[in-house]
Amino acid sequence: MVAEQILELIRREPFEPFRVYVSDGASYDVMHPELMAVSKRIVVIIYYPNGYRNGDSERWVYCDPVHITRIEPVPKSKRSDHRKK
Repeated sequence: MVAEQILELIRREPFEPFRVYVSDGASYDVMHPELMAVSKRIVVIIYYPNGYRNGDSERWVYCDPVHITRIEPVPKSKRSDHRKK
């Protein structure tokens, strides 16, 4: 995927959470625009394996934009879970 396409999603207002799928089969939810950094050669995604509000420590994943196979909206049910508490 092209870095400019990813940047458009991060800058969209209002921001809509999205799920990033990578070529090794993993996926990562981007629930806030500040949880992703994008350059032409690298994408950094900060994620919380057990959820942001569950006291889980953050993890980081780095990937080349070419390894992002698709991006989809996060399901509405997952969004509401993120905003609870």
